[in-house]
Amino acid sequence: MSDDSGLWLLAAGPAGATALYWALYRFYRNTDKSHSFEHETEIDAKPVTGSDRRVDSISGTQEKRIRGDNVYEYRKRVARVSSGDD
Repeated sequence: MSDDSGLWLLAAGPAGATALYWALYRFYRNTDKSHSFEHETEIDAKPVTGSDRRVDSISGTQEKRIRGDNVYEYRKRVARVSSGDD
């Protein structure tokens, strides 16, 4: 009798894992069906608009906290949103 009959079981593990990995990769990535955005989409670029207006400047401050913070006022930070049906 030959002991080669159980070898297929040892080969089935890595082969099955490889097949499962490839099937899941193809299912979730579906690279053959995906939209090639860079090549199939036309984008009309427009010039950037905006301004560099200076709002406020604080220099040389020694304060350890920011004025007006609400770190310890958690009821003001985490307020319930009313739905209007109340």
